[in-house]
Order: sequence, then C-alpha cells, then structure tokens
Amino acid sequence: MEETKKEKAGFFYKLANFVVNKRKAILILFIISCIASVFCKDLVKVNQDITKYLPDTSETHIGLTTMNEEFVTYGSIKLMLSNVTFKQAEELSKKLENIDGVKEVTYATDEEHYKGTDSLLSLTIYGGDDDEASIDTLQEISDQLNGYDYYISTSVGATQRESDALDKDMIVILSLSVLIIVAVLFISTKAYAEIPVLLITFGVAALLNMGTNFLLGEISSITNSIAVVLQLALAIDYAIILCDRYMEEHEYLDSVEACKVALSKAIPEISSSSLTTISGMVALMFMRFRLGYDMGIVLVKAILLSLLSVFFLMPSIILIFAKAIDKSQHKSHVPHITFVGKFASATKYIIPPLFVAVIVVAFIISSKCTYLYDTSSVPSNKITEDQAAKNKINETFGAENQLVVMIPKGDYESEAILIHNLEKLPYVKSVLGLANQQINDQYVVTDKLTPRQFAELTDLDIEVVQLLYSAYAYNAGQYGPIVTGITDYAVPVVDMFMYLYDQYAEGYVNLSEELDDTLTTLHDKLADGQLQLKGENYTRLVLNIDKAVEGEETYAAMDEIRAEANKLYGDDVLLVGNSTSARDLESSFATDNLIISILTALFVMIILFFTFQSAGLPVLLVLTIQGSIWINFTVPSLTGQGIYFIAYLIVSAIQMGATIDYAIVISSRYMVLRKEMSLKNAIVETIDKAFPTIFTSGTILTCAGFLIGNISSNASIAAIGIALGRGTLISIILVIFVLPQILMLGDIILEKTSLTMNIAGIKKEQKGKMSVTGHLRGYVNGMVDADVVGTVQGEMQVYVDTRLPRGAVEITDLENQIEEKPRLAIEDALEGGESNE
Repeated sequence: MEETKKEKAGFFYKLANFVVNKRKAILILFIISCIASVFCKDLVKVNQDITKYLPDTSETHIGLTTMNEEFVTYGSIKLMLSNVTFKQAEELSKKLENIDGVKEVTYATDEEHYKGTDSLLSLTIYGGDDDEASIDTLQEISDQLNGYDYYISTSVGATQRESDALDKDMIVILSLSVLIIVAVLFISTKAYAEIPVLLITFGVAALLNMGTNFLLGEISSITNSIAVVLQLALAIDYAIILCDRYMEEHEYLDSVEACKVALSKAIPEISSSSLTTISGMVALMFMRFRLGYDMGIVLVKAILLSLLSVFFLMPSIILIFAKAIDKSQHKSHVPHITFVGKFASATKYIIPPLFVAVIVVAFIISSKCTYLYDTSSVPSNKITEDQAAKNKINETFGAENQLVVMIPKGDYESEAILIHNLEKLPYVKSVLGLANQQINDQYVVTDKLTPRQFAELTDLDIEVVQLLYSAYAYNAGQYGPIVTGITDYAVPVVDMFMYLYDQYAEGYVNLSEELDDTLTTLHDKLADGQLQLKGENYTRLVLNIDKAVEGEETYAAMDEIRAEANKLYGDDVLLVGNSTSARDLESSFATDNLIISILTALFVMIILFFTFQSAGLPVLLVLTIQGSIWINFTVPSLTGQGIYFIAYLIVSAIQMGATIDYAIVISSRYMVLRKEMSLKNAIVETIDKAFPTIFTSGTILTCAGFLIGNISSNASIAAIGIALGRGTLISIILVIFVLPQILMLGDIILEKTSLTMNIAGIKKEQKGKMSVTGHLRGYVNGMVDADVVGTVQGEMQVYVDTRLPRGAVEITDLENQIEEKPRLAIEDALEGGESNE
C-alpha cells in the first residue's frame, strides 16, 4: 500500500519535472496553438435561433422545417411615422413602393394604420431576413426617411445587428471583468507580479477554447457570448491555487524547484476541485432542449483547456516572472474574519433550524415562480434600438402575435370554411390564405368557375375557354366532363389562370395586348401568392391574434384554433409561431428541470462521497447549495417578474457545480481541525483561513454575473447573468454564515457517517527544518494529510499512523541531525510503555 502511494506521489513529481524542464518547448507549442486559434475562431458558426435546439419531435421543429421546405417567406418591415398627416404618410408609401426590392407597401385609413399623427406602414420586401439584398433594401428605405420621426421594427438583418450589439456588449463586459479580477487579485495575492501570470494563463485558455469551438460545427449565440466570462469566473481558481502553492514552496526552495514541487502538489488538488464544476456542466448536456448540450460541452471544454493551461503553460510563465514576483511580494489585504467563526459557535443551535425553515419556504415560493419562454417577454435593463422601436409601435398600434396554420393542400372549399370559422373567433384579428384572396368584388382566387363564368371574368371567347377547360380536364385525368359536356365543369380560378398562362406562354392561346398585360399581372400576383401560401403538401394560413405570445390564455386559443382545423383536416395540422415555440419550450422545461436537478445533485454527491469518505457530509453540503438555489429564485417570484427558463436551468447547474467548491473549502478544513482542537476553535480557524479563497473566487463570479446582467442588451443572456450573480452571492453568504453552524451541529452525524476509522497514532511535535518521508496527518505551517517526501521548515504537529509498517515514517531534524524513530514510539505506544520521543 505504501509503495503504491509513493508511486502515485512520484508520478506527479515526474510529470511536474518534465513540464518544468521542457517548458520552452511547451511554451512554443502554446504560442503556435494560440496563433491557430486566432484564425480558427473566425470559422465558428454562431446560431441565433434557439428554436433549432428543440427536440426533433417538437411541433415547432417539424413545423419550421416543413414551412422552410414548402413556402417562400418574404422579409417584412413595420414602419411607424410620427407627427405626420395621413397625406404625407401616403405620399411616402408610394415613394417607398418604387424602391427596388420592395414588393409592396400596405397603408390605409383604418385605425390599424393611422392614429392621431401616427401612421403605420407595412412593407414586404423580396428576399429572406438574412439575405444581403434584403439588408441593402432596408438601408435604402432608411435613407428615404431622413427628416421623418420614425421607428422601424423588422427581423430583416436582425441577426447581424444583434450579433454586432452583443459583440460590443461583451467587449465592455470582458474589459470590466478583467479590471475587477485585477482589483480582487491585488487584494488577495501575495505578490503583484502574480496578476499578469494569472491573466496570461487565463487569456491563453480562453483563446484556445474560442479557437476550438469550430470543431463543434456550430454553437449558439448565448454560449458564444458568455462562455469566455464564465470560463474566467469558473476556472481562474485553478491558476490561483498553483500560484499560492508556488509562493509557499518558494519560501524554502529556488524558483525552478519550487515550481516543480508546487505543480506536483497542485495537479491532484486542482483536478479534484474541477470535478464538481465539470459535473454541473455535464448535467446540462442531458437536457432534451439541446441548448443545454451546446453550452455544457463548450464549458466542459473550457474548463479542461483551463486545466491544461495551468498545468503545462503556467509553470513557464511563473518562471519568466519569477524575479518580478520576488520583488513585488506583499501581505494579503484580505481581512481576518475570526468574528464570523465566533458568531457561528454562538448560534449553532439557532441558525440551522432557521435555515431549514427558510429553505422550506424558499422551495414553496420558488416553485410558484413564473417561467418565461419567449425572449420578448423577458425584462432587460438595457434595450437595443430594435427593441425600443418595437415597443413604441406596440404601444401605439397594439402588439401583433402571428400564428401559422398549415393544412393539407387541395381542398379549397374546406379551406374557405376554416378561414370563415377562424375569422369568427373574437381574438383573431385577421386571416390570410388563398381562399380569401379577392380577384374582384365577386370572386376569390379559390372559387370554382364554369367556362362561361371564367369567360366573363377574363373577357375571352366562350369557345376558347371551353377548349381550354377541356384541355385542363384531359391533363388532369378527368375525362367525365369531356364526355358528358364541359359546360358545368367548374375549376378553381387560381388553377385555371395558372393553366391559361402556361398555354399562352407555350403559344397555344392568343390574347389581345390589353388581355396580355392583365393576364401577366394577375399571373405574377397569383404565382407569388402560391409561393407564400401553397406548398407541395400543405397550404398555409397566416393569422394575427390578439393574445400575448405566451400564457394559458394564448395556449387555450391555440387549442381552439387547432380544434377548428381538426374538424376539417383531422390530425394532419401543424401550428407554427412564437407561441408554439414557447409552448414547446415549456413542455421540455419540466423534464429538463428534473434532469438537471437530479443529475447535478447526484454527480456532486458522488464526488463528495469519495472525496470525504462520508455519507452525511455530501448531504449537508448539497442541501446548503440547493437551498441557495431555491432562495435565489424566490426573488423573481416575490417581485412578480418571472424568470427566463434557460436562465433557471443553466444557473441551477452552474451554481451547484461551481459554488459547492466554497462549501468544500470550509468543510474539508473543518473536518481536519475538529480532530486537533475544540469545535469552537476549529470553526474560527476554518472560516478565517478559508475566507481568502472564497472571497477571490466568489467575488469574481458574482461580479461577472452582474456585469453580464446589467450590460448585455440580449434579454436571455442578461437574465442568465443576473440570476448567476445573485445566486453566487447567496451561496457565499450561506457558506460563510450558515454552513459552519450546520457542520458544528451536525458533528455527530459527520462522525457516525464517516466510512473511515479514526487513525490510531502518536502525536509528534517538532520545530525547525525537517526531512520527512511517509504518511502524516496534522499541521505543518497549516494542515497536512498526505504522503510527504520533502523538507519541512517550521512547526509540526502531526499524528504518525500506527497502522503503517514499522519504520515507515522517518522524520529527521536537519538542523541538529537528530533522527526521530517513530518505530520505537509506535512500539512503546502499543506496549503501553513510555514514549521514546
């Protein structure tokens, strides 16, 4: 057993020795990787549409896929003019209609388009929302509006505008985050020159993560925006741990050897510390809503690359700055907080019961929190020009919620009945479909006309029309009317017009010049309508409903609309829109929330179980952090604001995975000290010594969250930031002011649930410079419970394990060259004799 331990310890030192000795080659490899990452990060595809991450079986995913395959969707623009007369707005609408790329401009005298001195123009432009031609057309429209007081709301070019705004926001956020990190490190580090070491190490890790994202093919805009800041907040601890280790070792060793020893000790410590954070990110990857997988895998990769940067790059950076570190050493400015430990001891019977009561209430309140699923419903501290324009238009002319109903094509009569039934619903403002598109005051395009009616409509000779109908019937395989007579054979207007145009284009029908222009104009209009409303398998109806994007009333309205369509078309009906997307997201949320809650807690508890060899301690720690999560989400519930569902899912996983480390820092130190001193002294010492670590990490993560929340103009990203910052702050407060009391009150539980027996041993006290080989537990300028091979300078209070082979531990006083014989001490102790110390 001892040989195995030595081999393990030896492995980490050998690895550290290799890294330090080969540091120049490793540094060159990192420089090459950074250069490659600079170019590769521009290859990363960023997806702005989160609905693409819905399960393949969701109606929104199926509906959007079908709609994109079968229909052409033109870009649309809402333009509100303020302080204009109706005539001025009408003149401008005609001018805008003449712009190349503008398909049509809709403007009328009704209240939907004109109120007081405000006019609303609806423009349709050729091309999709992200087409360059569409964006150019939008720019031309904007150029024509000089001198007007106007507001434009459109999805044309919105992706690029959102991306540009987000990039600007993140530059500000990242810059402020760096300033905060520098300020925190200025307070908490032992040498000012440590700060550039830490920043360089993190900067390289962040760059490598951004550069390797292209390997994933595509990542979401949410992940792309906040991954760097979260990586900074979650992983900078690892670099701090190595720096602290180096400073400790460098007190007695030269810089190179200190770096080797520090790295050999830091690798297992940092790797263990990262497990709980990684577990929270892994839990995200199990979400049905695949945005969780997208963010989880990027953050797991970020943490792993941070570990690699700390283990392999940071030693060379430390040695480059070694002299500067020596010259810039200073005392830590983090204050001592022994009063907190004394408070914990005095309130150990008061705080835990109160905490239990608080988290029960918090659980009940947070479970009643309103979850938001559409970004337009999410409040934000900062809004873009697009959002401001949309809000202004909605305030003046009312919000518009568009819903698409796709039904099997071909049955125009059923379509007409459905449109009629839908138009009677009180919340349906308008319905657009082929079956209600007027040709004139008498007919719509789907009406079936006999040859005589069609001849009257088109002013064609009846004989020509009858021949045309006969040819149509023959091509359609409908031979009955040809045999029995074509007189009463009726064909939908749109189908006959399209057939007539085809025959005219082929030269089979001759038309007058006047009729030629009329037919061509009508054909273009009908063809355009079919592209938008009639596909290969489905016909599309576009509804504007007077309901919010999400909510029970909206979902009830959708069910009623679906029921009307099902009466005529059975179950082969698809609904698509922001409301269906919100409903599908709500449906996946319940499952994902359960998955993340269970998996995160399970992963963390398993890791803690093996770390502490205790069944009770993991429960106490997870309960503390889970309590902080429930308390966190009582805030939006109590303020009536609601929380964006993605923010809840992501922050729950990150808060558990990352802030559990704070609880581990306190509990691990306390578990050792409680065996060496009174519980009161142990908790006072624990909190005071653990506070600098919690202060550094917690302050950075809290500030990063609040910066994202208050600066980002993207509502979903801002919601994540606010919840993360608030949650981390609550976790810190509970870990410092509540967890200590829980640990003290639960001391018996910890003792009874420990899976390891107390080590029988002999306490040894020695001062000076010592050479140590073997397993010790106790204090050496602090706590130690490890296989030790090396030199100790200072005061040592340790227990020698009596269960180890005789003579396994050797302690030599290097100053007086007196070798202690723990073997003899063990023998005397076992025999009940007097110790030889």
